[in-house]
Amino acid sequence: MKIANETKVGILAAFSIALLIIGYNFLKGNAIFSSETVLYARYSHVDGLAVSKPVLINGFQIGRVDKLQLQPDGSILATLKIKGKYEIPKSSIAKLESTDLLGSKAIVMALGSGDDYAQDGDTLNANVQKGILETVQPVQKKAEMIIGKMDSILTSVNSILNPNFQKNVDKSFNSISSTLASLESTSKKVDNLVGSEGSRVSAILANVEAISSNLKQNNQKISAILNNINSVTDQVAAMNFKQTLDNANKAVADLQTIVGKINNGQGSLGLLVNDAKLYDNLNNASKNLDNLMIDLKANPKRYVHFSVFGGGGKKDQ
Repeated sequence: MKIANETKVGILAAFSIALLIIGYNFLKGNAIFSSETVLYARYSHVDGLAVSKPVLINGFQIGRVDKLQLQPDGSILATLKIKGKYEIPKSSIAKLESTDLLGSKAIVMALGSGDDYAQDGDTLNANVQKGILETVQPVQKKAEMIIGKMDSILTSVNSILNPNFQKNVDKSFNSISSTLASLESTSKKVDNLVGSEGSRVSAILANVEAISSNLKQNNQKISAILNNINSVTDQVAAMNFKQTLDNANKAVADLQTIVGKINNGQGSLGLLVNDAKLYDNLNNASKNLDNLMIDLKANPKRYVHFSVFGGGGKKDQ
């Protein structure tokens, strides 16, 4: 039986299309002739994760990431296709971990315990671990801080090692050395002075000790002398005060006697104070004296006669 050319072309085209589909799925990692289990995992972010990234257990690839879908709450739902039948407990955790320094991520299964295994369509617990660069960043910051501190320390060391600073330090040590030498010489002089004047100092201390012992022995006498001085002083003060009071009392008594005599009309002052006639006579005499002075001022010629050339004046008619 002869096959027509059209049939051959159709069979070849179908075979090519099937081969293309199989190759495309193979390149995507899809299983063509084996069954797959579909699992899901939900992540808050999937930095570095892409479709076709591997799903690993202890470094062995058991599947791949088939889809990444953004959910309404902002989370990302990852669809995982597991090749063949693997007993993965439901308590397992699908960790999103870095696989290299460039930030590529993969799903690493941390197997749980128990006999309850995940079935097709189950959602596993998910966890996002920090990448290598994210882990290195705190260390990098600390290293930068340490480098900054080391820089400041080296700057300080360089300033200390500066020749001018070293010269100043040498000058300071030389000054301290000279000061210590001066103190040592002064100490020697003081020691020599104390040694040479030791006998005098001993004699002075002996005299002071003798004086103190003498004062101690005559303590009672000194106390008696001080008591006598206090008593004499008190007596003198009391005598002077008593004499002053006696004199004052005597003066008051004499004044009272004089006032009594005046009131009684005794003596000139008493008569002047108590005699009304004497007062009137003195008053009249004062008035007459005033009249005489007025007339003398008005008519001085009645009472005084004189001449410029020595001649006698005429008497008034």
